[in-house]
Amino acid sequence: MTADHDGVRDLLAAWAFGALEPADEKAVPPHLAECESCAAEAQRLRETVRLLDGPPQDGSPAAPPLTDGVLSRALRTRRPAPRVAPHAAPYASAVAALHALLPEAEGRWGTPVVHDWDVHATVAHLLAADEPLAGLLGIEARVPATPAEEGASWEDAWNRRTAAVIAHEHRRTPAETVADWAAQADALLATPEARDPEPAAPAVTLMGMRLPVADHFLVRAFEAWIHTDDIGRALGLSVPPPPEAHLWQLVRLAVRVLGLALGPTAPPVLFSVTGGEEWVLGSEDEPVAAELALDPVDFCLLVGGRYAPDEVPRGANGDEGAVRNVLERAASLAWL
Repeated sequence: MTADHDGVRDLLAAWAFGALEPADEKAVPPHLAECESCAAEAQRLRETVRLLDGPPQDGSPAAPPLTDGVLSRALRTRRPAPRVAPHAAPYASAVAALHALLPEAEGRWGTPVVHDWDVHATVAHLLAADEPLAGLLGIEARVPATPAEEGASWEDAWNRRTAAVIAHEHRRTPAETVADWAAQADALLATPEARDPEPAAPAVTLMGMRLPVADHFLVRAFEAWIHTDDIGRALGLSVPPPPEAHLWQLVRLAVRVLGLALGPTAPPVLFSVTGGEEWVLGSEDEPVAAELALDPVDFCLLVGGRYAPDEVPRGANGDEGAVRNVLERAASLAWL
């Protein structure tokens, strides 16, 4: 594959959602005319967007309805995604999907979701979770500040903040909470850092992780998707995973973070994700001790804390301890 091929393929999901800048958008059609595999992927993504957008409004025949177990009615009526750079496209898509799902919660905002949160509290949590990146990018907080506790770790400070935001939002209506979450998300997607890779390149520390700002947008996408799935499950609706290109952006981010967490002395494991790439995690100075293969969605759910290490479906051989170390470290990354 050429660099141009890989570059265009990484743009396809954002292109399908209409979220590319004009210069990038012009590069896609000529490549699709020459590349059969990218053309097929582009068609699949466009079909996904069509399903999310719902029936056509011009009177043309609608596609046959999907079963409720595949895609809810709400997820077929999303807001248009804003035009953003590829690194922010997964977040834009995840925000649109959650915004489309939330009408399904009408009358059921008190449904238990995850931890001790109901649907209302889960949206409030996302309002709090987006806040550090929003604050870094100059967006004013929508909830009164939580008094700082001297010497507190970032984890303790974060737990206090999310609890305070949830308590604050439970004194308001769900509609008010959703409006503030959506407004903050829209403000994030309107920043120069969401629209241009250059200002998103510097590394900053948020939530205990030092990553480029671009990667922090992917972290926000990851969490928005995980909690959209949580809410969907609680409401008895099946939420589709992110489009393939977005999913792979999340997978690559999770692998990078996992590699850092394992460090350079861990027993080396050849890690692969079904249908894609492979990496050696751990020491580069020793022979590979084991091989581990996971489905991309299952891997993300493991990192997101939705699978226990011994429960995630996997293919593995070699040193069981080395495999267990990777799985346990992946699960330990969860803060969602």
